[in-house]
Amino acid sequence: MKIIAYGIRDDELPYLKEWEEKNKIEVKAVQDLLTTDNIDLAKGFDGVVAYQQKPYSDGIFEKMNEYGIHAFSLRNVGVDNVPFETLRKFNINLSNVPAYSPSAIAELSVTQLMALLRRIPEFESKMKSGDFRWAPDIALELNQMTVGVIGTGRIGRAAMSIFKGFGAKLVCYDVFRNPEIEKEGFYVDTLEELYKQADVITLHVPALKDNYHMLNDEAFSQMKGGVFILNYSRGTLIDSESLIKALDSGKVAGAGLDTYENEVGIFDVDHGSQAIDDPIFNNLYNRENVMITPHSAFYTKTAVKNMVQIALDNNKSFIEKGTAENLVSLD
Repeated sequence: MKIIAYGIRDDELPYLKEWEEKNKIEVKAVQDLLTTDNIDLAKGFDGVVAYQQKPYSDGIFEKMNEYGIHAFSLRNVGVDNVPFETLRKFNINLSNVPAYSPSAIAELSVTQLMALLRRIPEFESKMKSGDFRWAPDIALELNQMTVGVIGTGRIGRAAMSIFKGFGAKLVCYDVFRNPEIEKEGFYVDTLEELYKQADVITLHVPALKDNYHMLNDEAFSQMKGGVFILNYSRGTLIDSESLIKALDSGKVAGAGLDTYENEVGIFDVDHGSQAIDDPIFNNLYNRENVMITPHSAFYTKTAVKNMVQIALDNNKSFIEKGTAENLVSLD
């Protein structure tokens, strides 16, 4: 058995080698992302592992089928950039890593919120210019706030646990309700109900056609004034132009963003002194009440190890058994 893994970063390589030695299976690490230009490298291998934010083109899977490869494993959660119809056509199994470290993402979302509530960006800006006065940057306390959690999967529940530790009140919305959360009475029946109650809204749902620009002009209009928005899920959940309008009006008091709807080409790139050619992103990035991280919420040692090794486990299982624990339904 031989597996080829694309887009392998230096920080992933030790965990790949560790898995390779433990399982006695050859894994070829390719630094470049998977494209139609380098899929030929997979010829002679039994499975493909990959991770990237840009779309996977149909030609990749046509070639995989030609090479007799029917095991495709992602090292990440999101599958919105994979053409399901093409995978079905060529009978290619897909797996992901649904929970590499829920705590990693939840912890950063709460960290950014606390920085916003305590006005850390404003104080840093003032202090750099020699101004060490308190006013007018008075803070808010999380224990006095209601946090609305949209999506109560593994990451959403990890965030809830941390928010509860701060003494915040919780309300939640999810199409698929968790029985334990149901017992605690946190769920509301509609997003509108959550918007009306929440002082903080945090998103922990996958990107789907049905929730594209979930937070748009209409959604922001239903929220309380001075709400804080957190998005550590997918950039397409928020209409960025609507968010800018809501920030300008004061409807939104601040935002913590680890994702941006047009982040490909911006995040995980060293731009040096070159300006980023995206006025909407720059508008958000240059605000003191908006904290942006480059889709790095997952980026902990624990999470990276799990992403690599669970994806390889999935791929090995596909090759040996034709299925995997984290099989993604293509229906």
